[in-house]
Amino acid sequence: MFKWDVVHPAPGEPVGPRQRLSWGRTAGLGAQHVVAMFGATFVFPLVMGLDPNLAIMFSGICTILFLLICNNRVPSYLGTSASFVASVAAIRTSNPAGDSADVTGAIMVAGIVLLLVGVLVHFAGAGLIHKILPPAVTGAVVMLIGFNLAPVVAQIYWPQDQWVALLTATFMVCAAVLFPGFWSRIAVFLALIFGYLVSWLFDGIFGQITSVLPTGPDAVSHDRVSWAGVKAADWIGFPSGTLSDGVSVVHGPSFSLTFILLVLPGVIALIAENTGHVKAVAEMTGEDLDPYVGRAIGADGLATALASAFGGSPTTTYAENIGVMGATKVYSTAAYYVAAAVAILLGLCPKFGQIVSATPGGVLGGITVVLYGMIGLVGAKIWVENRVDFGNPVNLVGLAAGIIAGIGGVTLKFTDNFSLSGIALGTILVILYFHLVNRGTHGTNVITVGDHPVHQPTEHKH
Repeated sequence: MFKWDVVHPAPGEPVGPRQRLSWGRTAGLGAQHVVAMFGATFVFPLVMGLDPNLAIMFSGICTILFLLICNNRVPSYLGTSASFVASVAAIRTSNPAGDSADVTGAIMVAGIVLLLVGVLVHFAGAGLIHKILPPAVTGAVVMLIGFNLAPVVAQIYWPQDQWVALLTATFMVCAAVLFPGFWSRIAVFLALIFGYLVSWLFDGIFGQITSVLPTGPDAVSHDRVSWAGVKAADWIGFPSGTLSDGVSVVHGPSFSLTFILLVLPGVIALIAENTGHVKAVAEMTGEDLDPYVGRAIGADGLATALASAFGGSPTTTYAENIGVMGATKVYSTAAYYVAAAVAILLGLCPKFGQIVSATPGGVLGGITVVLYGMIGLVGAKIWVENRVDFGNPVNLVGLAAGIIAGIGGVTLKFTDNFSLSGIALGTILVILYFHLVNRGTHGTNVITVGDHPVHQPTEHKH
C-alpha cells in the first residue's frame, strides 16, 4: 500500500493516487495542501471554544487514518468540520450551559454514528443514502445548520470590533472571488492575516478598544492584539493548558442526551460532504471509487470520534484540497502523508498555537459572517444542482416547518430536563414531514452530488 509509482509527467498530465513525483516535489505539494486547509482548520476550533493546536495535530493524525482505511485510493485531507459549529454554540448557550467536555462528548457520539453509517453504506451500497436523505432533505438540513449561526456572529464576534470585522469580511469576499487560482482557495487564511494586521494597526493608531469580550458580560478596555500568551508559550511541546471555560485543552468527554441530540444533525452534513468528495475525486481521477464511499464516511466518523476522545475538533474531507488537486492535477496520496506530517509538527509547537488563539474577536467576526452564510447557502446550492422542484408541495411544504424551527430556535419541551430545539428539532421535522408526505418514488433522474452526476429515484406525490 505504501509503494507509489514514481512518474515524470509532461506539463498538464495528471498524477494518479497511487503515483507520486520525486519526494522533493511531493513535499512541496504537501505544503500547498497544508496552506489550503489551514485557515478553516484553525478558525472553526476557535469559534467552537476548542484548542486550535490540538485540532491541527489531530487533523494530521486523522488524515493518515483516513488514507489507511481508504487503502490510499481516495486522496483527501481531514480538516476541522464546520457542521457542528451551530450545535456547539447551542450547547454553550443552553440553560444550563454545557462546557467543552460536553461538546466533545456529544461530537464523539456523532462520530460513532457516522462510523456506523459508513459500515452500513459499505455493505448496502451508496443508494441507501439517497433514499433516506434525498437532495431536498440534505439541502434543507445544511441550510438550517448554517443560518442558525447568525446570532453567534451578531451577538458574540461582531460587537467586539465592528470596523475590523467589516474590513475583514470585505477582504475575504474579494479574495475568494477576485484573487486568481490557488490564492482564492486560501481566502480564509489570507483574511486571517489581513484582519490581524488591521487590528495591530488600529491598536497603534486608535489605542485600546472598549467592547464586550466572550468572557463578558461587561464592556472592558483591551488591546485588539495581545501576544502575552505567545511570549510565554514553548516552541516545542504537546498541546496543554486550559480553555476559556476552564476545561483542560486535552480532556475526556462528558455525555448528555440533550447535547447529543443537538449535534446529530451534523452527521447528515458529513454524509453529504464525504459522498460528494468521493464523487468529485472519482470524476477528477477517472477511477471508480463507489466501493470506497462507505469507507470514506466510516473513516471520517472514526477520525471524529478519535479526535473528540482527547478534546480535539470534529473532522471532514476538505473541498479546499480538492481545489489544489484541480489546479495541479496531482492526486497522489503521498502528498497527503506529507501534509499530515507537517500538520502534526505544527500541532507540537505551542507558540504557533498561541498566535492563532490570539486572533482578535473582530477578525473572527468578519470571517464567520461570511463562512456561516456560505454554509447556509451550500444548502441552496444542493437544491439548485439537484433541480429540486419547489412547485411540488412535497418539497415546499414538507421542508418548510423544519427550516423555520431550525433557524428560529423553536423549542419543543417534553420535561423539565429534556427538550428539543433549534437544529435538532428542525432536522427531525424536515426528515419526518418530508417522508410523511413523499408517498412513493418511481423512475430515475440524473442528479448531482457535489458537482457530479448520480442516478437517483425521482420523487412523485400520489
